[in-house]
Amino acid sequence: MATTHAQPREGRMAGRAFAYWLTNYRRVWQGTIISGFLGPLFFLVAMGFGLGSLVDGDGLAAPGYVEFIAPGILAAQAMQTAVGESTFPVMGALKWQRQYHAMLAAPLGVADLVLGHVAFVAMRVAITSVAFAVVAVALGAITSWWVLLAVPAAMLTGLAFTTPVFAFAARQDNDAGFNVLFRFVVMPMFLFSGTFFPVSQLPGVLEAVAMATPLWHGVELCRGLVLGTATAAGSIGHVAYLALWAVGGLWLAFASFRKRLVT
Repeated sequence: MATTHAQPREGRMAGRAFAYWLTNYRRVWQGTIISGFLGPLFFLVAMGFGLGSLVDGDGLAAPGYVEFIAPGILAAQAMQTAVGESTFPVMGALKWQRQYHAMLAAPLGVADLVLGHVAFVAMRVAITSVAFAVVAVALGAITSWWVLLAVPAAMLTGLAFTTPVFAFAARQDNDAGFNVLFRFVVMPMFLFSGTFFPVSQLPGVLEAVAMATPLWHGVELCRGLVLGTATAAGSIGHVAYLALWAVGGLWLAFASFRKRLVT
């Protein structure tokens, strides 16, 4: 008499996929931590302490320029880390090294490999966010204990980019689309979503576009927490908007990966 074994529901074995990416990361973690926050650190020093010494603080109300941009860069580096970890590594696992195909040959489903890899990217965002926050505090750019909540806010910002970019990466046949993503989406958001100046300084239409981006919500959430200007209603709105992007992106990622790997 044949014996059948019940297959575990998809998503319950995501820890195995996470463990795989964590094992690979242990070989290179020193270099990734350094590269992950050096870029944002350079921006903080150059823009905050360099340009900031020439900027009239009247347009920024109470905080100095370095205090203004530090929480913005915290959110922006979370976006950059998330997008970087969700593009070429995903393409590699789909097409070049084909790790996803190997995982599907094991008792893992599409949801397992997506959730496991997304969890790993979230860990990477957390590490770089903590590293940057520690350095910003050491330099005096951030002085509030509310940075302890700003770091999770940055992590949520990163997650709001991770899942949609996973879905985007799964639909690419090559890495050409990533150049478009970085040049025409990530970089404009980095420059014009409130990281370095209030979006109210932009023309009306561009201000509305900037306020629709998840990075603006992440920047405002982190900045409000660090500077003590956050309100309960505003913070809830920012969190809800970022969560909507993260959950919606995850649904799209599941659909994109199933189309790419199963059908």
